[in-house]
Amino acid sequence: MTREMHEMSVSKGAILTVSVRWIDRLIGLTSMVILARLLAPDDFGLIAMAMLVLGLVDILLDLGVNVALIQNAHPTQDHYDSAWTLRLIQSGLTSALIFMAAPFAANYFGDARVESVLYFLAFAPFLRSFENIGIVTFQKEMRFGRDFYFTFLKRMIGFVATIASALLMKNYWALVAGSLIGTAGTVLLSYAIHPMRPRLSFKKMRDIFKVSQWMLVNSIGSFASNNLHRFIVGRRESAEVMGAYSVANEISVMPTTELLAPLNRVLFPAFVHVKDNLQELKRMFLLAQGVQMLVAIPAAVGLALVATEAVHLLLGDKWDSAVPFIQVLVLVNVIGAFVTSGGYVLLTLGHMRVLVINVWLQVILFVVGVFLFQGFGALQIAWLRLAVTMAGLFYFTYVLLHAIHGLRLSDVLLSVSRPLIGTAIMALAIAAVNSVTASSNAMLFLKVSTGLLSYISAITLLWLVMGKPQGPESYLLDKARFLVRR
Repeated sequence: MTREMHEMSVSKGAILTVSVRWIDRLIGLTSMVILARLLAPDDFGLIAMAMLVLGLVDILLDLGVNVALIQNAHPTQDHYDSAWTLRLIQSGLTSALIFMAAPFAANYFGDARVESVLYFLAFAPFLRSFENIGIVTFQKEMRFGRDFYFTFLKRMIGFVATIASALLMKNYWALVAGSLIGTAGTVLLSYAIHPMRPRLSFKKMRDIFKVSQWMLVNSIGSFASNNLHRFIVGRRESAEVMGAYSVANEISVMPTTELLAPLNRVLFPAFVHVKDNLQELKRMFLLAQGVQMLVAIPAAVGLALVATEAVHLLLGDKWDSAVPFIQVLVLVNVIGAFVTSGGYVLLTLGHMRVLVINVWLQVILFVVGVFLFQGFGALQIAWLRLAVTMAGLFYFTYVLLHAIHGLRLSDVLLSVSRPLIGTAIMALAIAAVNSVTASSNAMLFLKVSTGLLSYISAITLLWLVMGKPQGPESYLLDKARFLVRR
């Protein structure tokens, strides 16, 4: 496959996966808005506590079999069967541990309702493990149209199940019922959409586990890095504060994670395809980094600047306490966005140990901070997480420069310079709008339109002044021209 053909395949995949992810998030956002009107922050807080326990136990045994299959250039049916079997074993143990941990979790969070909720949610991981392992081939073989179709239908099943349950129950049990029904529906869908019929097998278990053992350690660290702050907030604050904090955390990831996650589903197999050509890998990384930052940085900062108006419009006045959490946590995700593409490059090159060290260093720093500042409340915990994430960025950048041959710090800085300058100009323009007197909804429209116009104008002007250099702007312009000609 030539470079042009490969880039076009990546571009088409990126368009499809970003589209499905944003449709998915639109459905998720619609669901959140409806549920926020039907349920109380206390209901969300209670389920957030239970889901933290569910996620913790699940990740402690998550062997990342999907990554092992994608990394394998020529997997056989035995590899898929062994991966499916390993996942069944892992999830069976997970469900058993969640069931046993339920009373201890209720005691930790100081809410007896957590125990009964966990007894039901404990069945979800084992039920989910029966999903057809053949679905992995959609990503591995870059068949993103099928991936689009599966993800959309899966999300719709969960959406309908949860909203219907909320209309009937009008309390936190609706979220439990929606989760279980949605999981069961997804399993059935996976067999309807892919012909593979996995069987129990241990033939290639060793091949799967060689990759999975490092994925397990990294997954545990990533979970701790992304969720330990919520455990602390759940322990130190009420269910109502926990609900506001959890919703804020979910909203704050939308401009970055929800944009970058689908792109990385495309980039990972694309990086694997060129991993033996280090010059091409470097070029692809810098281009991917530039394209991602061109959108992710202004989207995240923009959300922080309109958080008050957005919360009032979407969730209502009872969620005002979520605003300061969003404004801090969204900055955490901006920093996290910087390392996304680089992380997949390191994974492609087999530097799994580096990723593990980086994520665990952040966990250790956060734990030390929590121990030293035991009087910190929810907002201070959010600021502590921001500081730790910034420290992790410096270490990760140092490692990345040594892992990719020929990559210089100036290359990395240049790939994000125009998005950073453009975002700064956008922030100044939005700040100037604050002096206008208008209703909350009108102010939201004014800020968003001002931000979009000022950012696009600033980026275009910077690119022209710098002589139209090759980079994310020229790449996106070329793809847009190609689509228009078609």
